[in-house]
Amino acid sequence: MGELVDKIKGNLNEAAGKIKQESDNPDTRDEGAAQELKGKGQQFAGKVKGALGDDI
Repeated sequence: MGELVDKIKGNLNEAAGKIKQESDNPDTRDEGAAQELKGKGQQFAGKVKGALGDDI
């Protein structure tokens, strides 16, 4: 179950990050880039959990 939750959170963070990167404010763009990277990390964690099992 943790696999699915991580993947969903990752997708949401990536989407929000991409939207923030469209801002005119440079601070918001930087925040968006970081949030998108966080989302990619969460998706990777979900894939690892799926491959190894949720017990990790």
